[in-house]
Amino acid sequence: MIFVDEYRDRELVHSLSRQIHAESRRAIALMEVCGSHTMAIGRFGIRSLLPDHIRLISGPGCPVCVTEIGYIDHACAIAAEPDVIITTFGDLIRVPGSLSSLERERARGADIRVVQSSLDALHIARDNPDRKVVFLGIGFETTAPTTAAAIAQAARDGVSNIFVLSAHKVMKPAMMALVTGGVSLDGYICPGHVSIVTGAAMYKEIVAECGVGCVISGFEPADILLAILMLVRQAERGEHAVEIAYKRAVTWDGSRPAQRLMDDVFVPRDAVWRGLGTIPASGLGLATEYNRFDAEGAFTVDLPVAKEPAGCRCGEVLKGRCEPADCPLFGAPCTPENPVGACMVSSEGTCAAHYRYHNE
Repeated sequence: MIFVDEYRDRELVHSLSRQIHAESRRAIALMEVCGSHTMAIGRFGIRSLLPDHIRLISGPGCPVCVTEIGYIDHACAIAAEPDVIITTFGDLIRVPGSLSSLERERARGADIRVVQSSLDALHIARDNPDRKVVFLGIGFETTAPTTAAAIAQAARDGVSNIFVLSAHKVMKPAMMALVTGGVSLDGYICPGHVSIVTGAAMYKEIVAECGVGCVISGFEPADILLAILMLVRQAERGEHAVEIAYKRAVTWDGSRPAQRLMDDVFVPRDAVWRGLGTIPASGLGLATEYNRFDAEGAFTVDLPVAKEPAGCRCGEVLKGRCEPADCPLFGAPCTPENPVGACMVSSEGTCAAHYRYHNE
């Protein structure tokens, strides 16, 4: 059995840091696209262990943060409908929409329940056959298979009162869009949880077409430093490749059953990412066979014109174009207790990480 402490061993961590210092000669910019990596980098003081010429940039790896404001507006509008139960992950409740939030709608009497997974939502639907249960499906390839599993199970069992409002997204198109859209990077610290499902093979196209290295990392300090060391070595050789620094969990091909489940229940569609705009084929909508479970078609609601909070630079933070502290709202009035933008709401948000660990 592999223990977490093994990857927090002080000597191992400092050995990796010394190797990075010894081998890194050129200035490079590396982006992590996973909210758990963003928090770990802050929590463990990873930046303090690197040479000044290695820049770590936080990208659009927080699923709550990249969910467009219009989706929040849509969820709030459905929540106000009669006989509806909204089921959602906890972080999403506090994300401000154009006019309201799920937290405010719940205070007004809407039945909004925090669940741990889409399967919890399915149980609630079974227990409340006279009500419409809507699951707010957000997240990348990590959570999309569980949503697919719940919908496939509902279809098999004849549960007809569960619906999904899908904001599920896939990572590769966004990672490619960042580079082709002008964000200058030498490499990606690739997301561990997503890669368990997709496999390392997903990143081949990014390396080939965008000319950046891709190394998949775990979430402990030694994992992250090893991934950085591997990217440093690629940069020093003038090469780009897909490598795995998280071999205890990630394989080249990933989870075939999870991939098949997503392919069966979902179809690719264009999706709006906060800060990045519309990215073709980066979202997941329900396939024709399952469109009776699609909340978009099941509810006709009036939606306000989506409007981001004045002064909020969350979109630029997600693209790595500015640091959280560059936002005029950061720290006052925007704090984790009183968030203005989504990047401060989520426990995996870049602004929340910076606020908590800014003294690293």
